[in-house]
Amino acid sequence: MLHVYTGTGKGKTTAALGVALRGSGYGMKTLMFSFLKDDPEYGEAKAYAAGFLPGFTLKQVGRDVFVNFKSPDPVDLKMCREGWEKAKKAIINREADIIILDEINIVLSAGLLPADEAGEFLAKHKNNGEIILTGRNAPKEIIKIADLVTDMQEVKHYFHKGIMSRNGIDH
Repeated sequence: MLHVYTGTGKGKTTAALGVALRGSGYGMKTLMFSFLKDDPEYGEAKAYAAGFLPGFTLKQVGRDVFVNFKSPDPVDLKMCREGWEKAKKAIINREADIIILDEINIVLSAGLLPADEAGEFLAKHKNNGEIILTGRNAPKEIIKIADLVTDMQEVKHYFHKGIMSRNGIDH
């Protein structure tokens, strides 16, 4: 099945990681491609490095810098393309039972990769395991072919009270 977790609310990556946790309980392998995130301090990166989740592999395929979506640095475009090519290969070869493409919705909606290309590929290969796409602004091409779409909307967030991102909770 093709899952899409999108919207302005918190919890898209967390939901995908919850599927990975459940899958590990059944001996399933998860491969997570983390677009736009290359910070070893993210909780999922620390958990992966420590080997806490059996069968879980994390590949960070972006830089740990702010990406200017209106005028992206060529290195960001290159890293997105390389990460996408690795993800496509993993999907085709069924390298894991669950493949998470974290923050790819943003990559596609901002035009760092063509949404129509991704949609065509995923439509053809979405039955090669559980494929999960996260990030805001999921393109219509992706929503149309998805088997499950969850639109997480912010109702209230402690960020608006001045509470910044917390280790282990928000990243």
